[in-house]
Amino acid sequence: MAQAVNLNRLAVFAALVRAGSFTAAAEQLGLTKAMVSQHLARLERELGVNLLVRSTRRMSLTEAGAVFHADCVRILGEADAAIARVGEGRETPSGTLRLTVSTDYGTAIVAPALAGFLRLHPALQADMVLSDEVSDLIAERFDLAIRGGWLRDSSLRAARLGGFRQLLVGSPGYLAAHGTPRRPQDLAAHGLVALSVLPAPLRWTFTRGGARHTVRLHQRAQANSASAVRAMVLAGAGLGVLPDYLAEDDIRAGRLVALLAQYRLPEGGIHAVYPGRQPPAKVRAFIDHLRACLAGAA
Repeated sequence: MAQAVNLNRLAVFAALVRAGSFTAAAEQLGLTKAMVSQHLARLERELGVNLLVRSTRRMSLTEAGAVFHADCVRILGEADAAIARVGEGRETPSGTLRLTVSTDYGTAIVAPALAGFLRLHPALQADMVLSDEVSDLIAERFDLAIRGGWLRDSSLRAARLGGFRQLLVGSPGYLAAHGTPRRPQDLAAHGLVALSVLPAPLRWTFTRGGARHTVRLHQRAQANSASAVRAMVLAGAGLGVLPDYLAEDDIRAGRLVALLAQYRLPEGGIHAVYPGRQPPAKVRAFIDHLRACLAGAA
């Protein structure tokens, strides 16, 4: 049974056959003639066959050596091609960009940005998965995730893309029936449509100047999607805290009213999260593109 073969010796053997002599092969490889001879001798020992017949003036391939040489050339060629493909993926966006993002942010922000990105890179494809759950990027083979809010501790890499303001809002109909809160303390008399995926969906801290006001609201309803919270608030089910990218059009149109405008709620971050220290070119390029889109919209 043949010993384990050192694959580096395949390149030495191929170079030796190509050069036609130990001296020429040594010059091409930057090795001594003795080292080339040692590589060949060890390769023959590992394979258990003679690859070359040598004399003082010439060398020739044995029958086994000729077959093995052809295989070596093919294997080395495939290895070179594989290395080139990896290099292309590192420098040029290619293949399929698979990403995951929350339903509301993906629909409102990421999908239009992704369409523009694909126009810039017509050879690239995209697979966007909308989910309000935190996906396992490695197990589910995602290139990256776009996550809003506050990042959990993770071994994944993250790049901050921007942020969003959180706005306390209510519908005109609800406010007409229940009154308009003027101070954080007034919220005790109101019901909240809570976003259940938050760590503390009923506890909010409002700041004004250097003062902080933490209040706990009464839950009227809850949903696991910011879009669903918005829909219920629009229908008058209660007040809600929504990200600016979901609420601002409704505020401008008069469908929602921004409340306690003189106070601020904590700002949430938007991050691109990805596995590995060196993301491929398609990931780096999309992060840059999305960051530019968000900066342009600010």
